[in-house]
Amino acid sequence: MAPKQVVFKKVSRDKSLAVYMGRRDFIDHCDHVDPVDGVVVMDLQQLKGRKVYVMLSCTFRYGRQDMDVMGVAFRRDLFVSTRQVYPELLDREKLTRTRVQEKLLRKLGDNAFPFYLEFPDHLPCSVCLQPGPSDVGKKCAVEFEVTAFVADSRDDMVDKRTSVRLPIRKVQFSPESCSETRPQAETTFEFLMSERPLHVTLSMPKETFYHGEPVIVDVEISNSSSRNIKDISVSVEQVTQVILYSNDKYVKSVAKEDTSDRVAAGTSLKRSYTLFPLLAHNRERRGLALDGRLKHEDTNLASSSIVKQEVLKEVQGMLVSYKAVLKMTAAGEVSLELPFKLMHPKPEPATDGEAAELAFEEFKRSYLKGLIGDDEDSPAEA
Repeated sequence: MAPKQVVFKKVSRDKSLAVYMGRRDFIDHCDHVDPVDGVVVMDLQQLKGRKVYVMLSCTFRYGRQDMDVMGVAFRRDLFVSTRQVYPELLDREKLTRTRVQEKLLRKLGDNAFPFYLEFPDHLPCSVCLQPGPSDVGKKCAVEFEVTAFVADSRDDMVDKRTSVRLPIRKVQFSPESCSETRPQAETTFEFLMSERPLHVTLSMPKETFYHGEPVIVDVEISNSSSRNIKDISVSVEQVTQVILYSNDKYVKSVAKEDTSDRVAAGTSLKRSYTLFPLLAHNRERRGLALDGRLKHEDTNLASSSIVKQEVLKEVQGMLVSYKAVLKMTAAGEVSLELPFKLMHPKPEPATDGEAAELAFEEFKRSYLKGLIGDDEDSPAEA
């Protein structure tokens, strides 16, 4: 049986436009980003001489939509690019087209027109803060969207009836050049009335862990002091910095192990702890950073942010990082931290899709892995 190439389809309310796209997640490879490509099928009679445009936008939103009042907008467009699809500005043979587009154009006929948009290098990846159980409306998020619309000019207001809006995600995988160095942090604590110190080492077998993979934290405690060590705990903390508008910082424990381990004066401890930082264990935690604007199924915690050289952090919207934290009690709390990365593994290269059979699927938000939007703002599904 020939492999299938899923193609996602969405139609405008008045049926004048239909957009077809071969994927909804676009990968940032660090040195380049996958282009956004698709095909628009249009009813030329309903256009009545108007033009068709496709727009790619990246928006940072901070706060609910109903807070955009008194002339203060709690949102910022980080990037907007609009291309005219019809009438074509270039000879069709000169347009950049992917293999999926070629197959769609052959199948959909003469009223199908390709579009091809590119991400600039400086944009962040899709990320949002998980709302609480009682929260409603749009919250803090970096969102991407493809919009096809009919208008007399690209600056006209987008009419919901003659437009198609498709939320997409920009995601990042672990780079191939990951450091193989074993990360380690160590420190020495000295106590009053104790001649010798407490020496603590925190290490991990690697710098980058993958979503769903157990995180191993190795702890070594050499207690030469006269104090007894107790209440040892090891946790993974997610740190999210909102660097537009507010410069807020959210620190959330996403996995923790409280132990009964003790280290008496003059003894030592060497032990490995296994933690599982999963969204499944943090469903109701308000303020957790997630990949994209997400529902509660088939999703994960946000990946660590990788800021490219010569890119200002301010345009990233939100930065996400992770750290392992060791805490213990010895005449007061003693702690040590070690940063690491949590990301998706790089997938296997896609096979040649020339022989793949096209399988069409409605582009509904309920199908998009976790992505949700305001149905009031978007055209009805076909």
